[in-house]
Amino acid sequence: MHPILKLVFQRLALGILLLFGASALIFGLTEALPGDAAQAVLGQSATPESLANLREEMGLDRPALTRYVEWLGGILQGDLGTSLTNKLDIADSVGKRLGNTLFLAFWAALVSVPLAIFLGLLAVRYRNRWPDKLISAVTLTTISIPEFLIGYVLIYFIAVKIGWFSPLAMVNDSMSLGQKLNAIALPVLVLTMVVLAHMMRMTRAAILNVMQSAYVETAELKGLSNFMVIYRHALPNAVAPIVNVVMLNLAYLVVGVVVVEVVFVYPGMGQYLVDHVTKRDVPVVLACGVVFAAIYIGLNMIADIVAILANPRLRHPK
Repeated sequence: MHPILKLVFQRLALGILLLFGASALIFGLTEALPGDAAQAVLGQSATPESLANLREEMGLDRPALTRYVEWLGGILQGDLGTSLTNKLDIADSVGKRLGNTLFLAFWAALVSVPLAIFLGLLAVRYRNRWPDKLISAVTLTTISIPEFLIGYVLIYFIAVKIGWFSPLAMVNDSMSLGQKLNAIALPVLVLTMVVLAHMMRMTRAAILNVMQSAYVETAELKGLSNFMVIYRHALPNAVAPIVNVVMLNLAYLVVGVVVVEVVFVYPGMGQYLVDHVTKRDVPVVLACGVVFAAIYIGLNMIADIVAILANPRLRHPK
């Protein structure tokens, strides 16, 4: 078997094993939560009969391993279960909320990824000079501030004081694309500021590492401009680490948006998860945890595969 295919299959198998491990960990953590889940759902005024019925519905009278196997079997068949609080199908609710989260993540990535690569190239082009130092200082400052604080500051100045955008990022199917983009402008700005520094710094570091190679020195001796050396020779050979950091930050844009969605009351997966955690709706928490884990592991697996394909020694083995 070709070395690339072998490595790709190994990454796929590892990703599947990690996903199973993550599902077991998520289920175990929900089982370890203190208190009575049925009591938390029904409240302190619930009668013993209603508590017994809900415990039977939740399967709390059966062993945890049996419930995990049944739950995992349902997941593999696309059945995420039913919410305990509103009796709605979780798969339908997750589908709508996940679509909103992916919509927000897509536009945040569309802004942040090209901007981070451009700023990384610019920092390398003017390394150790004032543009490089200014870019590093500004991006490191933004990543050092908690996203909820950035969100509240932007809401106060841009939404309340200036009135450019709405402080609440509410979207629905009846809105046009322009209205949706106007609604998510502030969350996209916050997410861009949060992930920009990491991607920019890694792009800069990866390209500077390649710039020390002999073939880059040869290109410089041929009289190519500094920009052409970076763009044509250094950047293509720095793709693997850049793709890795981009995928990690894309995973954050989908999985780590809980705080931003709560701040802007955005109807995405993060807001959905927080709402049902407070209600102790275990099936919803389990479903959201598995979806987030699958996205995170999947994007990291794609990053590994791209890094393998970008390695010329594996593409052209001797």
